[in-house]
Parts: sequence; C-alpha cells; structure tokens
Amino acid sequence: MATKILLENIEAPGLATFDCYRKLGGYASVEKALKSLSPDSITQEVLKSGLRGRGGAGFPTGMKWNFIDKKSDKPHYFICNFDESEPGTFKDRHIGQLNPHQLIEGMILGSYALGARSAYIYIRGELFYVLNIIEKAIDEAYQKGFLGENIMGSGYSLDLYCQPGGGAYICGEETALIESLEGKRGNPRIKPPFPALVGLYNCPTVVNNVETIANLPWIINHGADAYAALGTLKSKGTKLISACGHINKPGIYEIELGLPVEEFIYSDEYCGGIRNGNQLKAVVAGGSSVPILPAELILKTAKGEPRLLSYESLEEGGFQTGTMLGSGGFIVMDHTACIVKNLLTFARFYHHESCGQCSPCREGTGWMEKILRRIEAGKGSMKEIDLLADIAKHIDGTTICPLGDAAAWPVSSAIRHFRSEFEEHIIQQKCPFTK
Repeated sequence: MATKILLENIEAPGLATFDCYRKLGGYASVEKALKSLSPDSITQEVLKSGLRGRGGAGFPTGMKWNFIDKKSDKPHYFICNFDESEPGTFKDRHIGQLNPHQLIEGMILGSYALGARSAYIYIRGELFYVLNIIEKAIDEAYQKGFLGENIMGSGYSLDLYCQPGGGAYICGEETALIESLEGKRGNPRIKPPFPALVGLYNCPTVVNNVETIANLPWIINHGADAYAALGTLKSKGTKLISACGHINKPGIYEIELGLPVEEFIYSDEYCGGIRNGNQLKAVVAGGSSVPILPAELILKTAKGEPRLLSYESLEEGGFQTGTMLGSGGFIVMDHTACIVKNLLTFARFYHHESCGQCSPCREGTGWMEKILRRIEAGKGSMKEIDLLADIAKHIDGTTICPLGDAAAWPVSSAIRHFRSEFEEHIIQQKCPFTK
C-alpha cells in the first residue's frame, strides 16, 4: 500500500468538522510553524521537499514561492486555485468536500511563509455545495483561533476568504483567475510581469492548486526529507489521480509517484482492469489538455521501458511518443471507443471555453471543431486531416495562455497515433464505431 498523505483519514466520519480533524492531528503544523519556524525556513522546507505544482504545470512549489518580491512594501497575497475545470479531473473537489480543514491548514502555512495577511480560495462556481462546506470550516477555524487576529498569540494575523468563480475554464489560468478575483472579465494577462511581482491588485502574489496546498501540513509535520523520500528523482511525493472511462473501478486514487501505468490500470488496488475484459486502446493521462497515447505507448516508452506515473516518465519521448502527467485526470478508452468522437468532445469544449483574446485560439478552436464534426459524421475529406493537423500546429505556442496549447495537443497526437481511424470515417462515410 502506498503512503497516504492526502487521503490518509479521508473516510473518517465527520472529518469535515474542526473537532474531528483536530483529534486526528489537524493544525499541528500551524502550531509548529508559528512557534518555531520562520517564514523563510518554511519556504526552504517546501523547496527541499521537491513538491511540484499539482494543478498541471508541475513547477517546483518552493521555487515559485522564492520568486515573490519580498522587498516590496505592498501587501502580499496567497491564492488557492480551486477552479477545477479540466475534463477528466475531479480530485480537488474531493479534498474540499471531505477534508476542508486540510486545505485551510495549508493556506495558513503558505500565507505565513509568503508574508500574506489576506488569502483567497477561488472556487469554481458550479461547486457551490463544496463552497458551503469550506466556508463552514473557515468559520470554525476563526472560532478556534487559527484564523483572524494574532493567531495563537504569535503576532501573525490572517484573513481567509472563499470566492466563487463564474464557471469559466480560462479562470484556471492564474492571471485570468486574478483578473476575475478583481471583478474583471477573466482574460489572461501577458507575462511578464509575473504574479510574484505584479499579481492581485498589482501586489506580489502566489497562486497554488488545491492539491499542492493540501500537501503542506504533512511536509511541515514530517519534514522535507520524508516527503522527498517518496516518489522518483524528479517526481517527489504522492499524487491524486482521477481515474475514469472504460475501467472497472473509476475513482480517486493516491499513488506514490513512479507507479507503473500498467499496474495502475490492471491491479485490483486501483482501476481493476478494463471493463468487460476489453482491450486497452488509448489513455489521456493528465486531463483533456495533454496528448493522447495509444495502448502500446502508455504502457511502455518508445525505448521499451515501463511507463511510470511520474512527470519525467510520461514526458519520455516528447510529444512524438510521450505525454504529460498534467492534473492527473486519467481517462481510459477501450477498443470500442471512437478516438475522433472523443476528440470532437474535447475540441467543442475548448472552442466554447476560449476567452477570445488571441486570434489563433479564438478562430482555430472553432475551425478544428467544425472539421472534426464533419469527419466524425463521415462527411470530411482526406485533405482535411492534414488541414486539421496544420491548424493545431499554428495554434500551439502562439497564444497568451496555454489554453490554445491544450486545444491543439490532443488533436495533433490523435492524428499522429490514430490517423487510420480518421481515414476510416472518410472512407466509410460514417463513424465505423457506430452500431
């Protein structure tokens, strides 16, 4: 059994309440930090742990914290990105719904380390039931003296607010989130300057994902070395994986990074194999924004080595034969799945969610959806497959934020690995998987 950091007590009755969480050791890391640790020592501990951002980018968390402008006399802000919108990803709401105090404890630690006196949890508007749970937990934390003025007599004060978003996927991008939090339309900002220097209200700001923040109490309680001992050389700790699709046991699993993909899919401890004994066809390993891989490349790298659930192993071979861990939205497709139809669903989503600020994304996502719709219906042409690949190529890397890349990468990889399936739609003038 893998070490559990985030899901260790997740099934404890009443875990969402302060009293239950406290009995299980909750807020011990805050007591330790405020009594005996300096803000800089917490940052160094997080850096030493090797914790990487769990929202998708995988950037080292401690390094991101070190970028904040410590010399600025402006207020510092710490923001939790709870705008979980990536298709195939549903791990963060699990934490918010069942263990909100773990998130709050992490918010206190991060805020203290960054010198923030105000912090925000920006939560996806559709998760209103989770927002209510978190706000109740925040009220409890205030009542018990872990939020507000002069926490535990330490001289450190923190106010924590929960802000619902408007339901836009683009607000998962940190600068669009900041714009939305300021009451503006959620359009991404051009970088630089980065939020660490010019963020919320033009003040130094750090934005981290829910899962990232929820790891902080364990790291402070057990030490950076204990966390770094888990996982692989470049992928430390554990990771929540949202597993769905054509598997026997869909759900949320906490794995130690470096677990073989084949074991994750087929072992009874995790996904329990492919439904109805069917054959594995393809996997989207990190949410809808990462390249799709066929069975032979998701189980083994192009070099023939076992593919592992880690940042470096999934990226082995680049986008020609690899993919990304992303947010851990693990979507499994069996041999009955139509790649073109699934790709059309992704393309329709990205077209709908594009903020429209960049021409390649605004026009290109719609163009890709139209072409995919024709091909899926058997009304496309062979030239349109190449046109589709060319559009994706010209979106990739040409936009202000990564939404354009997120729309382009699944298209490029699907054509690269499953071109014959696109051709079959055109030859048969219908979807070959439609019964």
